[in-house]
Amino acid sequence: MAAAEAGADAVGLIFAPGRRQVDLARARRIGAALPPFVTKVGVVVNEPLERVRALIDSVRLDAVQLHGDEDAAYCRAVRDLGVTVIKAVWVAGPLDVDRLRSLPVAALLLDTYRPSMRGGSGETFDWSLAAPLAAAMRVILSGGLSPENVAAGVAAVRPYGVDVSSGVEIDGRKDPSKMRAFVAAARAADARLTEVHR
Repeated sequence: MAAAEAGADAVGLIFAPGRRQVDLARARRIGAALPPFVTKVGVVVNEPLERVRALIDSVRLDAVQLHGDEDAAYCRAVRDLGVTVIKAVWVAGPLDVDRLRSLPVAALLLDTYRPSMRGGSGETFDWSLAAPLAAAMRVILSGGLSPENVAAGVAAVRPYGVDVSSGVEIDGRKDPSKMRAFVAAARAADARLTEVHR
């Protein structure tokens, strides 16, 4: 709820194993308490399609963020369940813009590549690698963002959106003041870009 109160447009409910994982009962409570204008995003890693369908139905998810090795056919199958699909892409070098644009998704979430992690590394990647893709399709910038650097990320990439986790945590817990600062910095950077490009 603190993310919504801070002004976030979307809230991620992480169903993948890890320290941020929420169980189904808690996800339902969070989802039911969110204002109707906040997008509920289920974050999954290599889940069977039937499990994703059950999560969508049970939590009334608006979107599903795929953080595993899901292929185009799987992305299409999730999209056919009636939700927005966001596919995570791990950035370790130049991106194949044509291949990525062909994926049947609403947006790509670009995150820092770490062989042993599926997000939450707290490290940024070379943002210049993301700009060509962001010019061609909706991109959500992720990976090491914080209230201190999100404005620079928005200016460098011009993403559709930004995603944060560890950058607004203190001792592994989301901090409301950091969340407010992050949202304010991201919105201010976006407003500056909008004004410059009028």
